[in-house]
Amino acid sequence: MTIEAWLAFCATETVLCFAPGPAVLYVISVALARGAAPGIAASLGILSGNAFYFLLSAIGVAGVIVTSHELFALLKWAGAAYLVWMGVRMLLSRQDTRPDAASRVAERSFLRGFIVQAANPKALIFFVALLPQFIDPRLSVGFQVGVLGVSSVLIEFCVLALYVAAAARARALTGGRLAGAVERVGGAFLLAAGARLALARQE
Repeated sequence: MTIEAWLAFCATETVLCFAPGPAVLYVISVALARGAAPGIAASLGILSGNAFYFLLSAIGVAGVIVTSHELFALLKWAGAAYLVWMGVRMLLSRQDTRPDAASRVAERSFLRGFIVQAANPKALIFFVALLPQFIDPRLSVGFQVGVLGVSSVLIEFCVLALYVAAAARARALTGGRLAGAVERVGGAFLLAAGARLALARQE
């Protein structure tokens, strides 16, 4: 892999990361409803899902899933249903004010972030279709996948952190008086993400 190929990958990854897909909408919804710390935890969960997909791509399992219409459909509907379920919960839930609530919210945000990304078949297609374009088969494929994986994680973390900062700032400006309304906005984001994923087609 040449430096030019690596830079092209980084540019492509940056553009794609800013697109408002399920991962971005989930992170925004968490940061709006819960604040910056849970938003970052959700981002780390998303990135863990990406790392999982990089691993699957490296060992060839991802290609099998993508070429199977049944597995793709199962993954898509499971992910969409999970997003809708979380959205409805946020629309109906109340703020948890117990002393250990913050740590538990961060843990749940991380786990749910991982599930959101791992259950997104479009993310799987991205890794299967895009990675080979930047890999030189004459060199160590594992090393190149590792370099691209680390680069992808760092880029997406920066992008998601920007979304978290903007959403947390918007939450702070609304004040505690609008906490319930902000929670419902976050739930609406998740419902939108679930609908978008449900409409996704296998290329």
